[in-house]
Amino acid sequence: MSVGVVSLLHKGHRYPVEVISHCVWVYFRFPLSLREGEELMLEGGIVVSYETVRRWCAKFGSAYAGALRRRQPRPGDKWHLDEVFIKINGRLQYLWRAVDQDGSVLGILVQNRRDKAAARRFFRRLLKKTGAVPRVIVTDKLRSYGAAHQEVMPCVEHRQSKYLNNRAENSHQPTRQRERAMKGFRSVGGAQRFLSAFSGISTHFRPRRHLMTAAAHRAEMTVRFAIWEQITGVAGLATAA
Repeated sequence: MSVGVVSLLHKGHRYPVEVISHCVWVYFRFPLSLREGEELMLEGGIVVSYETVRRWCAKFGSAYAGALRRRQPRPGDKWHLDEVFIKINGRLQYLWRAVDQDGSVLGILVQNRRDKAAARRFFRRLLKKTGAVPRVIVTDKLRSYGAAHQEVMPCVEHRQSKYLNNRAENSHQPTRQRERAMKGFRSVGGAQRFLSAFSGISTHFRPRRHLMTAAAHRAEMTVRFAIWEQITGVAGLATAA
């Protein structure tokens, strides 16, 4: 987002951009409840209600996540897909997720089924969102994947194995942490909006730490924080000052 767009986004808010962006970062980066976020801000001398934190996250989370995704490099050509169940108001739903070989989240979709139609919809959504076609997709042995694959992208290699898809399965772990902290989701739409923002922001601040030295990790995080300040408008304000 440009500085002008960011200014319009924050127009009319009593709190400065630095406070809003910090609240959004804290909430999406760490497994905190809204009230815990309120308490953390209070410790820093900022009085803001948990309801205000909720509204900020709902309004700015998706915009920030979208800006981060637009800065990501082109996705890898090997996609890992997986689906897990989540409960929303006591009803069973399915969270579909796709990541590339580098662990970058390509897309998520909450649906109430995991049949061929649901898999087909997820495939088409991924192709449209990424604007790319993978060289190979890796899934578990759910038959819906095979049926949808033959219909949507039959020229793409499809590997099915419960042992090859650990990357996608592991990417669900942060979501499970947030689900517990939030005591579940209240609606399908709310879950989709939150998880779309969460997958963009949380992943940005989760480089593959186990592959880096401490110095390399600090350098990488410095770059990522600089990008965050750019897309939230904090860097622009500092330059103007």
